[in-house]
Amino acid sequence: MSNVTKEKLKKYFSVTEQALEKAKKSSENIQITDKTRADFIDMVERYLSDAKYFERKKDFVNAFAAINYAHGWLDAGARTGIFNVKDSKLFTVDDD
Repeated sequence: MSNVTKEKLKKYFSVTEQALEKAKKSSENIQITDKTRADFIDMVERYLSDAKYFERKKDFVNAFAAINYAHGWLDAGARTGIFNVKDSKLFTVDDD
C-alpha cells in the first residue's frame, strides 16, 4: 500500500485522540514525577497537532507518520506504567 487515504488517517486520528483522553484521565502505575507524565502528554499533543497540520495541507503521508509517533508515545507511557490504562484496543497493554 503506497497511499494513505483520508479514511485511514481519520481512523488513526480517532484512536489516538481517544487514547490520549484516556491517558490524561488515568493514574500513574509507577512512581514518576509529574514532569515525566507531563512530558509524555506534551509530546503526544505536539505530534497530534503536527498530524492535523499535515492533514490540512493534504500531506497524508506525513500526517500518518506524525499520528503514529503520537500513538507511539501513548503506548510507551502505557507499557511503562506512566498511564495506568487497561484497554488493548487503544494501547499495547493487556485488558484486566
